Amino acid sequence: MAKMRKEYDPDRARRRKRRPVIYIICEGKETETNYFRHFRTRNCLVDVVPISSKHTAAEHLVKHARTLISHADYFPNDGDQIWCVFDCDENSDAALRNASEYAKQKGYHIAYSNPCFEYWYLLHFTKQNGYLKDADEVLHLLRNEGRLEKYAKNQDVFQELLPCQPVAIQRAKERLEQLYRDHVIILSRSSNPVTTVHELVEYLNSQNGK
Repeated sequence: MAKMRKEYDPDRARRRKRRPVIYIICEGKETETNYFRHFRTRNCLVDVVPISSKHTAAEHLVKHARTLISHADYFPNDGDQIWCVFDCDENSDAALRNASEYAKQKGYHIAYSNPCFEYWYLLHFTKQNGYLKDADEVLHLLRNEGRLEKYAKNQDVFQELLPCQPVAIQRAKERLEQLYRDHVIILSRSSNPVTTVHELVEYLNSQNGK
């Protein structure tokens, strides 16, 4: 005797719906990828998508974010998010402004660092609010005694940084507050030094805490 088909149960269908996916589009093939993959758990579905050099300009990265994950399902109404992670680099203020406006229009999020992503690492060891000439200066400070003395971009340093993550988040927030008080546009060349990577980190931590 054939089995009778069960009636469709919308409540059961909702319960089986997949968890939201956080797509992290980043310009670094090693540094950012090594860092953010540690947030990938059963509760936090993270897809880190490093991009080719032809898309590294901030405006180009943001405008091509959806194309870069075209192989994957993206359902923002179900909680999926796209985060674009990039540095100041050679981007002009106009390019950064366009990237910001486009991201806002599409509902994307931005984790921005000026002058470079490793400034986020540096905040795990010290409160650094003074101007930083370039990425080389950040790396020099990061390699000081008692910090990441042998740091290289292909190294996975997540576990070494983890104990100091809360204080790094606090320092990043305090720096942002200072810039806001001074009426400095965050996504600009004049915000040096700054990072909003902590906002992505806090969101990923909140997902893992569910």
